[in-house]
Amino acid sequence: MRCSEICTLLEQEYSREYACDWDNVGLLAGRREKEVKTILLALDATDEVVNLAAEKKVDMLITHHPMIFSPIKRVTDDDMNGRRLITLIQNDISYYAMHTNYDTRGMADLAARLIGLQECTVLEEIKDGEGIGRVGVLPKEMTLKECALLVKEAYHIPSVKIFGCEDTLVYQAAICPGAGRSTMKEALRFDCDVYITGDIDHHTGIDAVDQGLCIIDAGHYGIEHIFMEDVKDYLEKVLVGVHMDCVPVQHPFIVV
Repeated sequence: MRCSEICTLLEQEYSREYACDWDNVGLLAGRREKEVKTILLALDATDEVVNLAAEKKVDMLITHHPMIFSPIKRVTDDDMNGRRLITLIQNDISYYAMHTNYDTRGMADLAARLIGLQECTVLEEIKDGEGIGRVGVLPKEMTLKECALLVKEAYHIPSVKIFGCEDTLVYQAAICPGAGRSTMKEALRFDCDVYITGDIDHHTGIDAVDQGLCIIDAGHYGIEHIFMEDVKDYLEKVLVGVHMDCVPVQHPFIVV
């Protein structure tokens, strides 16, 4: 199957129209007419991932986060992304990214479902009632610590960070995989007890608690790694004769 046909199938399910204006999604490097028999899925196009794609001789690399966000004036081996792009092109690997369009059309519902969030609504609308994050109620009222343990188990996270008293009872919850600082105001607007997200800094965390909102910071990677298996499952349903692998889940840092 050609790369262009796979792009079409991805965009039927995760339309680029649902990406944020600032985002950069779609085919970012490589040939549209490339014949694709093998696909590698990853969260980020790191050096390790790009080199693995080359070693495995895959035909297509699909990531959640785009390697290219801003316009670039040159592609050389003088900088990190230049070297990555050169490796991909030299190995005839087509590179596709699906970021906030997947957040809107896939990640939000999946992340909410994994923790049993019920009676869900969109946290921040992007287009036509669809959007990033979800707001709902937990399976039952629980303490903040119990909710943190639920998050760890649901997403297979070794540790989470909490802002708030661990004995606080929580029920109304919002979840925004990835970096959720900008959508915290929406969680406050919905009068949530707890906000589950990532990349929350010190001041944002303590200010949230002062406004009555507990936070569970599961890390940027902590929730979003679910992207890989989810998109793999979708592609396996719509593609025939294409082999797919996911990069093993490997959290980018450890707590010592």
